Amino acid sequence: MHKIGRGHREKVQQFMAITGATDKAAIQSLKASDWHLEGAFDIYYTQLQIRAVTDSKLLEELYRRYKDPYAEMIMADGITLLCSDLQVDPQDIVMLVLSWHMKAATMCEFSRQEFIGGLQTLGVDSIDKLREKIPLMRAEMKDDQKFGDIYYFSFGWAKEKGQKSLALDTAIGMWQLLFAEKCWPLMDNWCQFLKVKHNKAISRDTWCQLLEFFKMIDPTLSNYDAEGAWPYLIDEFVEYLVENGLAHLP
Repeated sequence: MHKIGRGHREKVQQFMAITGATDKAAIQSLKASDWHLEGAFDIYYTQLQIRAVTDSKLLEELYRRYKDPYAEMIMADGITLLCSDLQVDPQDIVMLVLSWHMKAATMCEFSRQEFIGGLQTLGVDSIDKLREKIPLMRAEMKDDQKFGDIYYFSFGWAKEKGQKSLALDTAIGMWQLLFAEKCWPLMDNWCQFLKVKHNKAISRDTWCQLLEFFKMIDPTLSNYDAEGAWPYLIDEFVEYLVENGLAHLP
């Protein structure tokens, strides 16, 4: 490894572990971002996309492989086949990240434009190349900025067409998927609270504010402000925790 200071060396090692990049590429990306990891990730992935060249004929062949025979879309059966080709479970978080890259409007559906445009953005034109991107897509969930983008995207992607809110069971499933690696201590309590006390669809405001609550409020509620502008549902959740002896307000 190139001669660099200890602090920078640790960032290089972290960057390499997440992206799979060489030490040279890691150092170049970090130097270009003034040694800020998140900026270095953006630079690295952008450079990968710029260098990648896709073959439009191969992309069309891939689309036709998965397209529904009765619709100009890739539907559930096609996505199941895609997952099989990628060797991932349909419930794997990587399929959500892939859908985010494709800017997919609806869960379990890809339009031709979404599918081909997403693969072009990723710089791939074959299943083998897309499979090689899986570790990078998983790494994007560790990037706070990208995690937030994927989280906000998930609400519109997961809700039923024509609905403004997200069905409770779907919302709980999405939260459990998204926060699986974040290990938020209150997630099980939150889901149980919703089932017992709420049992209604989840609004976009609640969806977005929960992420802010997760980022800002300590799981012990030590910095929770009862006068804060949280949605009523989050305030009720805090009351539920206190009433059940699961937390104590300062």
